Amino acid sequence: MTKSTSPSPSPIHVIGGGLAGSEAAWQIARRGLPVVLHEMRPVRGTDAHKTDSLAELVCSNSFRSDDAENNAVGVIHAEMRMAGSLIMSCADKNQVPAGGALAVDREGFAQAVTDAIEAEPLIEVAREEITGLPPHDWDQTIIATGPLTAPGLAEAISAETGQDALAFFDAIAPIIHTDSIDMSVCWFQSRYDKVGPGGTGKDYINCPMDKDQYDAFVDALITGDTTGFKEWEGTPYFDGCLPIEIMAERGRETLRHGPMKPMGLTNAHKPDIKAYAVVQLRQDNALGTLYNMVGFQTKLKYGAQAEIFRLIPGLENAEFARLGGLHRNTYLNSPRLLDGTLQLKGRPGLRFAGQITGCEGYVESAAMGLLAGRFAAAERLGEPLAPPPLTSAFGALLNHITGGHIESNDEPGKRSFQPMNVNFGLFPPLDPGAILRPEGGGRFRGKDKAKAKKQAMARRALTDFAAWLENTGIRQAAE
Repeated sequence: MTKSTSPSPSPIHVIGGGLAGSEAAWQIARRGLPVVLHEMRPVRGTDAHKTDSLAELVCSNSFRSDDAENNAVGVIHAEMRMAGSLIMSCADKNQVPAGGALAVDREGFAQAVTDAIEAEPLIEVAREEITGLPPHDWDQTIIATGPLTAPGLAEAISAETGQDALAFFDAIAPIIHTDSIDMSVCWFQSRYDKVGPGGTGKDYINCPMDKDQYDAFVDALITGDTTGFKEWEGTPYFDGCLPIEIMAERGRETLRHGPMKPMGLTNAHKPDIKAYAVVQLRQDNALGTLYNMVGFQTKLKYGAQAEIFRLIPGLENAEFARLGGLHRNTYLNSPRLLDGTLQLKGRPGLRFAGQITGCEGYVESAAMGLLAGRFAAAERLGEPLAPPPLTSAFGALLNHITGGHIESNDEPGKRSFQPMNVNFGLFPPLDPGAILRPEGGGRFRGKDKAKAKKQAMARRALTDFAAWLENTGIRQAAE
């Protein structure tokens, strides 16, 4: 751990105790600097949070793919572990089976993060709401208030930047008590029997539908009673987290080619009959007493949810531990407002991190918190810190947020920057010859070529990120 040369450095302030804020505070402390982490809960609650824990997961309990050879999300998982991420460490310690994904016991995970932060002597947790921009004597501050930024602070940010914050709807999926699921109809299986971290290849509960059942279900979704938008009307959705009924409205076959696709699954009760569609449930806690409905984010009213979701075979008597909900997310027009270190261009020392910057997803938010914390700590210590290479998952996502986005010229004045998960489309093209040839010579073709390309990008990312860590000293500092 690198200690500051200052006899009593003033603290760096982090506003927001979600994944990004908790990670930023942890990284600052790892550099030997004091930090004050401001979290408004329980002084002020939100529309989505249910507890006072830091890093509470309000949507899915999945950190998505943990495959660091073929998936960009798995690559950023690996990079975060290499950089000493608190979020990934707590996720790994609280994982539950989820096929090829990394899913966590949400309560155990949040408690682990909270315990680590509260036990760190360099971190002071201040339970208070920050209603405006930080005072200028907070010379190093990170705002990581996420997509649920309180109105007062959101208005202050808007006034400071001169830009209206964009917003989009985000919906959360229902959670079901496991013992209320009819396992004479449903069965355990991961898609293609894939064994993931802590898994067995039978990590999901699968509910089969024939064509008539599927058509009736889609009809019910389309006509179901939904939450009114009121002043939120016209706010765009993020395509990565569409409500299930919005997907149904986009075409009758949309769901069975999306979250309800039957591919890679064989009904253990009727192996000779191919399901027309399948609803998957993923374990939500370590005890296995709760399962969440995969891809079933919704804005349906509670009564409609219970009625419609009990049309699913095996869920006729489902008991819901939590029904789905809807909340509005806000984020900055970051390519115009932030520099390459996540710093507000018009106010040095003020940085943003997490979903408010326009990244989407748990790990992406935490990754930007890690970077913001490291950038702020380096500036306090007077040490230069170059951004991570564009070829890494960290660098590719940072570049999208702070400058890689191209504005649309179709509608002058309209901003087209949208939230983005990390994906290989954000990475620079490969150099010629980077893709390995198949054994025996020749060239990859079709799907094999696409897979080989992803693997080459993953190898390059991890190699270049490891070199960046060594050059900047972050690996040693994290340890």
